[in-house]
Amino acid sequence: MSANEDQEMELEALRSIYEGDESFRELSPVSFQYRIGENGDPKAFLIEISWTETYPQTPPIISMNAFFNNTISSAVKQSILAKLQEAVEVNLGTAMTYTLFEYAKDNKEQFMENHRPIHSATSISNIISPETPNTAPSSKKKDKKEQLSKAQKRKLADKTDHKGELPRGWNWVDVVKHLSKTGSKDDE
Repeated sequence: MSANEDQEMELEALRSIYEGDESFRELSPVSFQYRIGENGDPKAFLIEISWTETYPQTPPIISMNAFFNNTISSAVKQSILAKLQEAVEVNLGTAMTYTLFEYAKDNKEQFMENHRPIHSATSISNIISPETPNTAPSSKKKDKKEQLSKAQKRKLADKTDHKGELPRGWNWVDVVKHLSKTGSKDDE
């Protein structure tokens, strides 16, 4: 069998195995991501496997560069990648994407034993919003509530229901009034 036939068979197998699995994502027919661990798990990480043209005769490209992994130190990432590379060498010549994902799932605790989440508030805030490097002043602004007069509060209470929400359709335009002001095109 050619490399392309092997890849097509493995692609079909992966699609059927991981159908409905939220942790699995097919980025392209030759590139896949799998989240090891549950959402919100501090030791969860994401592995991306991309096939080369001659895969499975040659090793796939394994990456942990996804933004999801930004709290994992590069030493821990290198350690995980090295262990996965050992598994690649053992399975070279066979369809191994499923095997690698399962190997990572089975050894998650061992892979992440030295993991200490990196909390770098400045780099995270710079990534999210580079134009506001210091978030302290904006938090002070949010603390101060808008002051309303009694009359404004009463007016607001009259418009809203008991939950403080405006009734459905409060901002709807009266179609007849609107058309009479603008004039319809049929009149011309």
